Amino acid sequence: MNIAIVCYPTFGGSGVVATELGIALSAKGHDIHFITYHQPVRLEALQHHNIHFHEVNVPDYPLFKYQPYELALSSRLVDVVKNAHIDLLHVHYAIPHAYAAYMAKKILIDEGIQIPIVTTLHGTDITLVGSHPFYRPAVTFSINHSDRITAVSESLRQDTMRLFDIKTNIEVVPNFIDIKKIENRGKPCQRSLLAKKEEKIITHISNFRPLKRIMDVISIFERLSPEIPCKLMMVGEGPEKIKAIEYIEKAGLEEKILFLGNSNEIDKILCYSDLFLLPSEKESFGLSALEAMAHGVPVISSNTGGLPEVNKEGYSGYLSGIGDIDSMADRARDLLLNNRLHSQFKKQARKQASQFSLEKIIGKYETIYSDAIASVKF
Repeated sequence: MNIAIVCYPTFGGSGVVATELGIALSAKGHDIHFITYHQPVRLEALQHHNIHFHEVNVPDYPLFKYQPYELALSSRLVDVVKNAHIDLLHVHYAIPHAYAAYMAKKILIDEGIQIPIVTTLHGTDITLVGSHPFYRPAVTFSINHSDRITAVSESLRQDTMRLFDIKTNIEVVPNFIDIKKIENRGKPCQRSLLAKKEEKIITHISNFRPLKRIMDVISIFERLSPEIPCKLMMVGEGPEKIKAIEYIEKAGLEEKILFLGNSNEIDKILCYSDLFLLPSEKESFGLSALEAMAHGVPVISSNTGGLPEVNKEGYSGYLSGIGDIDSMADRARDLLLNNRLHSQFKKQARKQASQFSLEKIIGKYETIYSDAIASVKF
C-alpha cells in the first residue's frame, strides 16, 4: 500500500506513535509518506527508499494574524495524493489533521480521485481541545466523516462517545512498543553519568503541562530521598518546568533532581531506571509508562484514563488516586526497599509491555487500511 501519514512531528506521544508506525509499515514493504511541517523527531534519517517526507510550508501573509495551517495542509495533501498516487490517508489527531484531510478529500473528489481517511484519536484532541465548545462541531464533523476511526484506549473511546455525537464505529487499537528493538539494543555503559552505584534512579517523562502534575513527581521524590539514596531524572520540556526548577532550588535539591530536556535517548535513560512515576491528572494511554515497562521499569501512576489498561495494578506497578502523593510514595518505597519484590515487578513489567508489542498491533492497522480502501466507491 501507498500510505500517507499526517502527524505532529514533535516529542509528544501521537507523533512518536505515528512515526514508529510508519517506520514499521515501511519495513513490511509499504510506501510511507510523512506529511507535516517538520521532519518527525523519531525519523532520524530517511534511510529507507520507501519512506518519504513532504514538508508543509505555510506562506507568511501579513493579511493574516494567524497563518492558516489547515489550508496549507489540505493543499499539500492534495498535491501529494495526486503526485505520489497515495492509496490512503492516516491522520493522527482530529484537529486540525482530520479536518484538513476531509477538505483535501472533497477537493480530490472533484478531480475524480477517491481517497479514504483513517483517523486515530490520541487524547487531548478529544478531552482538551476537541471538547471546547468552539471546536466541538468541527471535531464531531471530522470524526463522522472519516472512513475508519481508531482510539488508543477503551477509555478514550468512551470519552469520545460521551463528549461528541458520534454516528460511526470507533475501534480501539492501542499504542505499541518495539520490544525486539529494545531487547536487541546493547546496554550503554554510562550509568555513572546519571547516578552513583548505590543510588536508585527514578524517572519521569512528559511534556510538563499542568495535567502531568510534575510537582507531584517532585513531592513523591521528596518523601523517598531522606531514607533511600536516589536521583530523579526529569525528561521533557513544558510550561511547568520553570516553577519546578524554582521550587527545587529553594528546597536545595539541585544535586538530586536533574532536568534532561527533550531527548532522543530515552532508551539510555530508561534502561538504568529503577522506577517510573506518572501521576497525571489525565492520560488517554500513557505511552511513556509503556516505554518504561518495556525496559523492565515498574510504574507508579495515577488511576486515570487509559493508564489502568497499560499499567496492571500489583503486577507491572501500582495505581493510586490522582493527587494521592502519600500512597504513591508508600508504594514506591515498598518496591525500592525490597530487592526481591522489585526484581519480580521488573520481570512482570516487561511481560505486561509485551501485550502491546509492535508485531501484535501493526497487523490491526493493515487490516483497517485494507478495509477502508476496499470500502471506497469509485
